[in-house]
Amino acid sequence: MRKKAGWWIAVLAIALIATACGSKSESAPPSSSAAQTPSAESPSSATPSDASPSAATSGTASPNAPAEAKKIVVGTGTQFPLVCFIDENGKLTGFDVELVREIDKRLPQYEFEFQTLDFSNILLSLETKKIDFGAHEFEKNPERSEKYLFNREPYAHWKNKIIVAKDNDSIKTLDDLVGKKVLTGATSAEAQILENYNKSHDKKINIVYQSGAANDMVSQITTGRVVASIGADFALPLLDPKGKLKTAGDALSEADILFVFRKNDPASQELADAIDLALKEVKADGTLANLSKQWLGQDFTE
Repeated sequence: MRKKAGWWIAVLAIALIATACGSKSESAPPSSSAAQTPSAESPSSATPSDASPSAATSGTASPNAPAEAKKIVVGTGTQFPLVCFIDENGKLTGFDVELVREIDKRLPQYEFEFQTLDFSNILLSLETKKIDFGAHEFEKNPERSEKYLFNREPYAHWKNKIIVAKDNDSIKTLDDLVGKKVLTGATSAEAQILENYNKSHDKKINIVYQSGAANDMVSQITTGRVVASIGADFALPLLDPKGKLKTAGDALSEADILFVFRKNDPASQELADAIDLALKEVKADGTLANLSKQWLGQDFTE
């Protein structure tokens, strides 16, 4: 009898073990997210073997994890000395570039990545959604405002003037440029000044558009290929460090410098608003003025 009782106890034990194993399998979490989120009582219960391959690579944040930073592509150039250029070490740097990097530090919800372009292609790349905003000393004017969104907080201010050879005293106004070759960059605010003049006058200025990759204003004016150009007051010492050129006459325009975004795009508006908040901070703590002095030689931010 004792042997028979022992046999029944063994059978009963096997049945209980089988039942327990079947119950564990059916109650396992059907989704990988449960395997990724261990309970507080058992912090080590979700081991790598518990999670499926897709769960390990999905990148889905847990409810308590911070939101992933949104990638933002910033369009800039490489041919504007001390503003956006490639230094002797092959690094993209300059006033606009370092300002964008400073803003990026203050906006954890975004991650900025630069894409370098010819200046003439930045606005087109914005329209075709290859970049999210442009940083290249963009002047806000009525023509651009019709097509693009600008942030509200300016980071620089400039005056556009006629630029001629140092020994040229014959040019003072746009009227003095009629019939003469004047160099400008395509899609630039300076080009808009010349184009608007030609639209409203019978006698025209001969506008010469330089390549977006070219930066030969000094040589073109000093060799007589063109008689003049138009540029920002702060930019002349950067483009002409040897002082072969000069500005002439009164300012043709005066404008704030801002970043440019896609218009009628809620995400672009949200980004512009966030950048405005960061710009107010860099102004208030003196960072913006210091960047201007470091790269441009003086404070052009007011």
